[in-house]
Amino acid sequence: MRILVITRLFPNRLEPLWAPYNRQQFGALGRRCEVEVLSTVPWFPGAGLFPSSMAGRLVGVPDEDTIQGLHVRHPRYVRLPKWGHGLAGALYAASLLPLVRRERHRYDVILAAWAYPDAVAAVILGQALDLPVAIKLHGSDLNVLAETPSIGMNLRWAFPRADRILAVSRPLAKKAIALGARPERTTLLKDGIDTELFYLRDRTDERKQLGLPTDGKIALFVGNLYKEKGAGDIVDAFEKLAPRRPDLTLCIAGQGPLKAALDERASRIGPQLKILGPRPHAEVAKLLGAADVLTLPSWNEGTPSVLLESLASGRPVVMTPVGGIPDVVDRALFGELTPVRDPDALAGALDRVTSQAHDAAEIAKQSGLKDWADSAADLEHELDLAIETHRARP
Repeated sequence: MRILVITRLFPNRLEPLWAPYNRQQFGALGRRCEVEVLSTVPWFPGAGLFPSSMAGRLVGVPDEDTIQGLHVRHPRYVRLPKWGHGLAGALYAASLLPLVRRERHRYDVILAAWAYPDAVAAVILGQALDLPVAIKLHGSDLNVLAETPSIGMNLRWAFPRADRILAVSRPLAKKAIALGARPERTTLLKDGIDTELFYLRDRTDERKQLGLPTDGKIALFVGNLYKEKGAGDIVDAFEKLAPRRPDLTLCIAGQGPLKAALDERASRIGPQLKILGPRPHAEVAKLLGAADVLTLPSWNEGTPSVLLESLASGRPVVMTPVGGIPDVVDRALFGELTPVRDPDALAGALDRVTSQAHDAAEIAKQSGLKDWADSAADLEHELDLAIETHRARP
């Protein structure tokens, strides 16, 4: 099978830590099939003059690269800043059409990873070039973007025309169906984990290697530093909890617009709060090994990869009951779920979970998670079904 992946959610030279789940899943898929990735980059005239914009930050991304053993191209697509949401899918497709039309004979199926504008553009290209299209949904692409009326209208046009829609959680699949996806073409596709990185580790050894306190308890936040990820909520909760839990340290790994504000708050709270900045995936595995609990109090989610990685590492979690999280955290052994945007409840849950003993081996055993090779095999099967659906159409 020859697969063309179209997505903005893929690493590049300037953002090597971006979307590691797609890098790993598509890399594993590339060991089973022929996979080429169009990891698109937004562009508008004079983008380099606006370095704070996404287009401005990415002007230096090379045209081609090899990532995770895959041939990756970074074509530019026209993106109108601050307006033109409703046109984004059409502009995206128009930007890619000459390239994909020229090489149409090389592909059996298009896989779009992200709903808007990527999936809408993929459906336009599929219809123009008579290629089957599968759409992979992640979370915020429906939970947030689809709430914009013009984007929702685009998705209602595209979803019924897709040959397969793959969601990382059941609630996300239901939302896609509510937006017009055909139930018989919509299915759950779970992400995997890197079992060579995420496994039971010795907590003391990992702390020594990372220079973290070897005594006391450590709570870990891993994610983009946005308010919607709960980055501010976890610090609000910890500020309440820290005075009565001097044995507890909170480590925050990630980058984003709240970084400066969190650094300033850490200077007030003291050494119990450590802002680590972005960390490579291999170090995230070590941080999970060093931690006692993972926390990610997001306002919306798909099924966060770091949740699966934490359970595979034998570490319980404190999270919010959004997206696919309740599907995974379905027993007390795995931790607690706390209301969204409630720092008081979050502080209480962190206090309880870090005051209890946890059987790391049993957490890892009961998680029953797949590795990326198995996830890629499931994805290949779904793409086969997309091709069959397309061939069966009148």
